[in-house]
Amino acid sequence: MSKPMDGRETVLSCDSLGMVYAEGKMRTPVFDGLHLDVHKGETVAILGASGAGKSTLLHLLGGLDTPTSGEVFVAGKKMSALSDTARGALRNKALGFVYQFHHLLPEFTAIENVMLPVLLNGTGVAEAESRARGLLESVGLGHRLGHKPGELSGGERQRAAVARALVNQPACVLGDEPTGNLDEKTAATVFDLMLELNREQHTSLVLVTHDRRLARRLDRVLELHEGKLRELAPEEV
Repeated sequence: MSKPMDGRETVLSCDSLGMVYAEGKMRTPVFDGLHLDVHKGETVAILGASGAGKSTLLHLLGGLDTPTSGEVFVAGKKMSALSDTARGALRNKALGFVYQFHHLLPEFTAIENVMLPVLLNGTGVAEAESRARGLLESVGLGHRLGHKPGELSGGERQRAAVARALVNQPACVLGDEPTGNLDEKTAATVFDLMLELNREQHTSLVLVTHDRRLARRLDRVLELHEGKLRELAPEEV
C-alpha cells in the first residue's frame, strides 16, 4: 500500500479516471479526470443525483468494470496491469462489496454465503466456517446460521451481506446504497453496524448514498456532479 506525504496508507485510489459509454456511433461521457485517494480506516460518502455516475464510479473502483481512461489502484497495485485472474483474486482479498440488494445465493445458508469468499481464497473449510460464524454472531445472526436467504428478513439478509463483505478482512468495503432497500429503522441499524465494524477492523468504507443524514456521519463527503468529483464542506452536506 502506498503512503502519501502525511504518512497515511492509501488503500484505494484512482488517477485521471474517465468513463465513456459507446453505443454505435453515440458516445456518452459519464466523467473524466477524476482523482480520489481513500486512506486506511477512512469512511467516505459519495453523493450525487440519479444518473450522475455514482454506481459506475464504484464499479470502476472495485475493478468490476474497465475505465475508458485513467487508472485504479487497489492496495497499491495497478488494476489494469493485472490479468483477469489476478484482478479477481485481488478484488476478493482486498475489497468487500455491499449492494442495495443483498445478492446472497438463495440455495446456500447464511453461513455458507459468508464462507464462500474465504473458500475462494483457498482457505480451508474449518477456518472459513470459523471466520464466517464469528462475523455472523457479531452482526446478531448467530441464531440464523443455517437459514437460507428466503427465510431471513430484509434487515437480516443485509446484515449477512455485510458479514460476507468483511469476512476476508478487506482493505476497503464499497457500498452502493447498502441501506436503500430498508425501512428507516432497519437502515439505521445496518448503517450503525457498518460503522462499528469499520472501527473494529480498521477497514476503509466508501458508500454511495442519497441520504445526507447518513453521509454526515462519515469522515468525508464527496459529490459527483456534471462529471466532476468535489469534496463538500460540512455545511454543504
